[in-house]
Amino acid sequence: MGQRLLQRRLAQISARVRELSEELRIVEDQLSHLVDEADEKSLRALVAETPTAQFEYREVKRHTDVMQRRRDDLVVEISESSQRIDELLDRIKESQS
Repeated sequence: MGQRLLQRRLAQISARVRELSEELRIVEDQLSHLVDEADEKSLRALVAETPTAQFEYREVKRHTDVMQRRRDDLVVEISESSQRIDELLDRIKESQS
């Protein structure tokens, strides 16, 4: 692969990692709020023992689970992209030798 192509690919992946990192920051912030809300709804459902309170807890728990899966996916994608960056840097270094 040509030097220019390697550098272009490196720039693209680096930009993608920045985007993913920003999204991860946002998701983690939202997840923190959802976890707090789920804890509150869980306690309310235990105390109230009403179908409505149980429903509200299940809904926020479902949203929390979805957000947690998205967070996990982002962490994996960032890790894989970072590994790809390292590989490209090694290839660039090899091609300069």
